[in-house]
Amino acid sequence: MTVGNPSDPQVLIVGAGPVGMTAAVLLAAQDIPVLLVEKNLTTADEPKAISLDDESLRVYQRAGVADRVLSVIVPGTGTTYYGADGTKLFHGGASVPFRVGFPFKNPFAQPDLERVLRAVLEHHPLVDLRFGTRMLELSQDRDGVRARLRGPHGDEHVAAGYVLGADGGRSHTRSQLGITMQGRSHDDVWLVVDCTGDHHRERYGMHHGDPRRPHVIVPGLDGRCRYEFRLLPGEGGPTDSPSFELIERLLRPHRPITPDQVERAVAYRFHGLNATTWQNGRGFLLGDAAHMMPPFAGQGLNSGIRDAANLTWKLAAVLRGEADPALLDTYTPERRPHADAVIRSSERLGRVVMTTHPRVAAHRDAVVRRALDTEQGRRFFEGMGYRPSTRITQGLVGDPAGHPLTGCTLGRPTVFDFRRHLLVPLDDLSPDRWTLVGSGIGHDPGGRAWRTALAAVEDLRVQAVDVPLDDDVHPRPDEVAIALDVDGRLQDEFGPARGRFVLVRPDRVVALVAEPTDFAAAVNAVVAPFARGHLAPARSTPNPADR
Repeated sequence: MTVGNPSDPQVLIVGAGPVGMTAAVLLAAQDIPVLLVEKNLTTADEPKAISLDDESLRVYQRAGVADRVLSVIVPGTGTTYYGADGTKLFHGGASVPFRVGFPFKNPFAQPDLERVLRAVLEHHPLVDLRFGTRMLELSQDRDGVRARLRGPHGDEHVAAGYVLGADGGRSHTRSQLGITMQGRSHDDVWLVVDCTGDHHRERYGMHHGDPRRPHVIVPGLDGRCRYEFRLLPGEGGPTDSPSFELIERLLRPHRPITPDQVERAVAYRFHGLNATTWQNGRGFLLGDAAHMMPPFAGQGLNSGIRDAANLTWKLAAVLRGEADPALLDTYTPERRPHADAVIRSSERLGRVVMTTHPRVAAHRDAVVRRALDTEQGRRFFEGMGYRPSTRITQGLVGDPAGHPLTGCTLGRPTVFDFRRHLLVPLDDLSPDRWTLVGSGIGHDPGGRAWRTALAAVEDLRVQAVDVPLDDDVHPRPDEVAIALDVDGRLQDEFGPARGRFVLVRPDRVVALVAEPTDFAAAVNAVVAPFARGHLAPARSTPNPADR
């Protein structure tokens, strides 16, 4: 059911960079009218973010635009790290390849992504996209937000239910909401050069830990490539415009370059900053407006996409009257700790991998090589075990100590849908909905366990899915779909919850895991405080983004 139209927006989004447009695409896909404003006259024409991970591509799948986004990426395999002597230390990639249904770490050019998202939004009937429009003033009360905008035709006052600030590191929305940042800026100066006509064809990034000149190379699509060089004293500061002579000198060991092949060159310092809170009343922050981090983990944009994925399904549920507004208060505690962990991790990677101290670099390489001689060490480095866990430990989740799956994001294995006799991704059995999964429940006389569990989540309007973990298919209530394992991946995901019911949120995070006898009480404790009727999105009209 559509709840309005763009002339009566439910959500105002400030900032039409990739994070703001991702939030708009996700909300529009759930039938929420959006007004999206951007102070610049068009999308970015300079490369900035250069890596989309598998989780981000899964988010775009939820929005119905993954196929379009795939057209602008290089299907990547991870990152190769080189030691001080230039030899390979290890290649870090996915610990479980294709676990969420997409390639792991994918180079791309931000202007290409922005053009794809803009094309979707410009043709969506629920989106009013306005470039060349600034948000000047913002106020709110218990009933909504009001903003004064200045566009090509003068000033205008608009009202909406909520406002999302995705307007970058110097966010005016953050200032209007009275939210501050905490953290630090780093003294190191780096030169970033995006260029064309490059010979590199690797499908992975390359981090060179040479203390004489730490540098990063990330090949992209159609001959694009990014080079990042640590600048030495006297070579320039963040306010300087890099000379072509400097660019040519630093690139000389790697490739010849002409001025017309330089798309972007900028010297800058990195920041490790996190907003003290990501919400003030009806206002929320996403992306760089909420957090800024060094690029060494490649998680800046991906963190912003996680922000949008976490917040938008909750907003949609509240705006439909299907959830209590208190659900929105889970956004900051669910997302801010992970962003903080990524900031700290990125800073550590920068200090260790990109050190300019020869002794530190030699010690680093020796420690890594010794670790790679062990199975545990290889698993840690080659599976990127140093990346912070995305597990949610507070918010709309049960006690993480109760079960290791609680708060984790499920994978996206291919399953055999026994009802339709089709091979489909598990996500397709319950798109944009809460899911009740019976994991190896086994023989259930009269369907009593299933009936009790279904009654406990009746207000969520879940899709129920039975996952047999043996070779038998037991009778189930008619409304329960049956997903059969075809390659062992379903067993990997739900084996740890054998004999239990698993409640999965629309964003594929496990809300709780409980024994059949304890499931109703767990639902009442974890989900009921946020429920107001049905929490599940009910898409009744086709989404143009899917066409």
